Amino acid sequence: MIPIEYRDLTADDIPAGLRLCRIAGWNQLAADWELFLRVSPRGCRAAVQNGKVVGTVTTVNYENRFAWVGMVLVDPETRGQGVGTRLLQEAMSILRGIPSIRLDATPQGRPVYRWLGFEDEYELCRMQLAETAAAGLPRGSTAIPPSSLSQSERLPIRPMRAEDLATVAEADCRIFGADRLEVLRWALEQSPEYAWIATGPAGLEGYCFGRHGFNFDQIGPVHSARELVSQQLVTASLSSVKPGIRVIVDPLLHSPTWLDWLRQAGFVHQRPFTRMALGENRHPGIPGEMWTMFGPEFG
Repeated sequence: MIPIEYRDLTADDIPAGLRLCRIAGWNQLAADWELFLRVSPRGCRAAVQNGKVVGTVTTVNYENRFAWVGMVLVDPETRGQGVGTRLLQEAMSILRGIPSIRLDATPQGRPVYRWLGFEDEYELCRMQLAETAAAGLPRGSTAIPPSSLSQSERLPIRPMRAEDLATVAEADCRIFGADRLEVLRWALEQSPEYAWIATGPAGLEGYCFGRHGFNFDQIGPVHSARELVSQQLVTASLSSVKPGIRVIVDPLLHSPTWLDWLRQAGFVHQRPFTRMALGENRHPGIPGEMWTMFGPEFG
């Protein structure tokens, strides 16, 4: 059997990472891999066999409060050789000393993570905008008819601007649990049409971002203390979806009415995730103000 080498992932490996994404049916683009390497230049690893990248893992360290593990990809031709488990161990070695290592697990991956000591935090899922609903975009009047909102319920919602980022990042740090300004700035630069903010008399009431992908565009994170504000933000973001583009969201499951609203807006369940952590998460943020996530690779 040809031995497998484990080394740092580099920019030259991005095409190989994209090859593994396409085999797995995952959504990431080259820009996503570039972001991984920018925020964590020595925190991403590759498994290499006979000069060919056959596996990857990425990590993102959020202020040494907690870190995120993602992009655990293994070439089907090398499965059964322990590559995925070794890549996870490589990530855990990189992140040694950080109080909590977190990830979003599929049902297939969850037993492996539990074996490594990860424990469940809470549940979320992926939902996809049905093709019939997507055909009707822009669709603000379908998701939330403006006439159904009282004057007190309506909030000014507008596209996010670069000068809003400092205020948004401050709120996001409180809700997410750590600073991720660089990731949010990247999202605004890459997909400005999906970035919106809601304001009220007290200032910022909520915000959302989005990103482009190979299979789908994704809306998230969507954060607000009020569910209705989150509905308005998603509606605004959906109004920017171009014809023919498929859309996903990764919502938390803490509010049945939120899930009902997403279904009424045309989203259908695709698959579940479990948010898991290794080590005590002392910075959980405010899950009750999180409505959709950025994605399982970033948190």
